[in-house]
Order: sequence, then structure tokens, then C-alpha cells
Amino acid sequence: MSFREKRREVEKEIFSFLVIVLFHIIRAFYRCKCINYPKDKCIFALWHAHQCGVFSCNENRKTVIMVSSSRDGEIISRAANAMGVETVRGSKTRGGTKASLELIKKIKEENYNGALTIDGPKGPNRIVKKGIVEVAKLAQVPIVPAVWWSPQKTFLKFNSWDNFRFPLIGTKLVMLFGSPIEIPEDLDEEKTELIRQKIENSLNELYQDVKLNYRKYLKEGKNKC
Repeated sequence: MSFREKRREVEKEIFSFLVIVLFHIIRAFYRCKCINYPKDKCIFALWHAHQCGVFSCNENRKTVIMVSSSRDGEIISRAANAMGVETVRGSKTRGGTKASLELIKKIKEENYNGALTIDGPKGPNRIVKKGIVEVAKLAQVPIVPAVWWSPQKTFLKFNSWDNFRFPLIGTKLVMLFGSPIEIPEDLDEEKTELIRQKIENSLNELYQDVKLNYRKYLKEGKNKC
């Protein structure tokens, strides 16, 4: 290993440690109210910008999420593991098939919920990719769209393609889950596209709903999930 590679590895270890510490601090102080959390096993469909929401829906059933094999993905994966969320590593361009099979196995054999960022890893922003439909069919579970929202300014903002925001101490969030979207056994290309569009429409509708009814949901929702 060259000096540059060693330096990068040390930097990754230090940054991963700092992120894990920050996640634990944030989890102790931010509040997330969950609305319509599903009772049955499913795969959550999340926008890439809302991936932190998965840490709030890991109470009743363990969750496994796919994280990219990139350097940044390694940091995210370590933080997720430290928060009790399982990860599988891969993306459409790197190790995606193997990661998908691991995700499906966790859901089918170990009773996990799955979670996928449906517009990642590089966008376009909020455009659903069809991979989640194929994974849900093989895992034999429905897809549940999920969004979160807070009008507060207590977010760390990133200048990224997805407008990612990280909730800081004091943030009061509402996470809203949509109705389960069932996957037919006779899935074909046309039905896959219809389901893809349905997920996309549902996410947009949920996002408008949670912004409009934030205060109401904040009063009636259940802390975490």
C-alpha cells in the first residue's frame, strides 16, 4: 500500500468515526414522528435526499439498505451499522446484482424490511428507477413509499445533486408512509413502468401532504416507528 493510499485509509477511518459519533448525538436529540408505519414486511422507497429517514424506522423490524461501493458509501455504511441498520454494498454500476441478492435474502429469510433510494446514486433527482420493482418482486413484498419533512432550519445542507439535508440537534421531523404498492406475479415491462410511475407519483403526493399537514402529524404521530 502506497503512502497516499495509507493516508486516504486513515482519513476514511477518522471521518467515519466522526460521522458515527455525530449520528449518535443527533439520534439522542432529534425527534421523528411516524405516520402510517406499515405493519407488514416491505421495501421502503426513499428519495436519496431522505436516506437518513431509515434510521427512524428501525424499531419494530430490522431494516437493511443498499449503499454504494464508493468511498463515501463506506462511511455511510459504517454509520448505518453503528445505528443498527444493516447494509449491503453495491450500485447499478458496481456490485449491484450481488447486493440485490443479499438484500432479497435478508428480507425473505431473516424477516427484514428493505430500503432503497430510488433515484440514487447519481440521479436524476426524484426520478424513480425501475430496479426497486424488480427487487420487490423477487423478495415477494410490497413497496411502501416514504418521505420526511421539517420546516425548521436546523439542517446541515449539502450542495449536492439531490439537495441532501442532514438533521441537526433539535430538529422535529415527520416521516410519512404511503399505502403499500403490491407487485403482480405476472410482472412485465409495461406493468413495471406503471408501478414505477405509481411510486413516483406517490412520493410527490406524500411530500406535499407532509408539508401541508406537518403540525397536525407532529401532534398525532408516534415517536419513531
